[in-house]
Amino acid sequence: MYAHRGASARFPEHSRAAYLQALADGADGVECDVRLSDDGEVVVIHDHTLDRTSDGFGPVRERTLAELRDLDIWTWKGVELPEGAVLADQLLTLDDLLELLLAANRPVGLAVELKHEEPQEGPALEDAVLSVLGRRGWTPHRSRLANVDVSFMSFDADAVGYLLDVVPGRYLCQLVDLEYEAGTERLADGSVGIAGPGTDYLAAYPEQVRAWIAGGSRARVWAVDTAADLYASLAVGAQEITTDDPALIRSVLAGLPAVGPREPVGVG
Repeated sequence: MYAHRGASARFPEHSRAAYLQALADGADGVECDVRLSDDGEVVVIHDHTLDRTSDGFGPVRERTLAELRDLDIWTWKGVELPEGAVLADQLLTLDDLLELLLAANRPVGLAVELKHEEPQEGPALEDAVLSVLGRRGWTPHRSRLANVDVSFMSFDADAVGYLLDVVPGRYLCQLVDLEYEAGTERLADGSVGIAGPGTDYLAAYPEQVRAWIAGGSRARVWAVDTAADLYASLAVGAQEITTDDPALIRSVLAGLPAVGPREPVGVG
């Protein structure tokens, strides 16, 4: 079970507190979205603009990391900071998140989603992400950094294709939903090892997801935030899920009967 943007049902998405809460809630791994700042730093944020999740505005790409750290990314959620948390520490770079996960003292998965707008402006983001990981000793053949297992995801078929030249396909996830189905041919031919359907896609095309699994792919369904979505994911044999509410899903899983030989939902 991956925590989608951390425990984002409880705390602001991608905040330090959200990721710490996800680990405390027993998530097997965490998911993050990444973008580049104006000065080329890999920043953990979903939207291409700052308007929704901060007191700033305009494109993320037009702010330096120092300017981004000055923003309030907490208040929009309408929840209190947990005891001991510092507002100025909530915005994370990819390197900050790695530091947090390396300190978890247990195996944990990291699913890095590479965000691109149209048209894609080359592979600068992919190169920057690989550079951040490489500086810490990550190597692509195992895609592991100490206790952290790293996988990469994108809706952008070109981004996934670029990474295929560097990273074994078993560590790559092609995301799909009803609006973005590009790249599914790589799931069909087995070059990408993880299928990433949204719950809307799973509801519309469960047999397609079953076919990917039968063909040897892992299925990582997102965002599984209700018991019904969890049951639907388990029904097609999905091995992995992402959720905004890891505490809720963990409690639902704890109440399920044994499901036989199928692998448990987790990081694989």
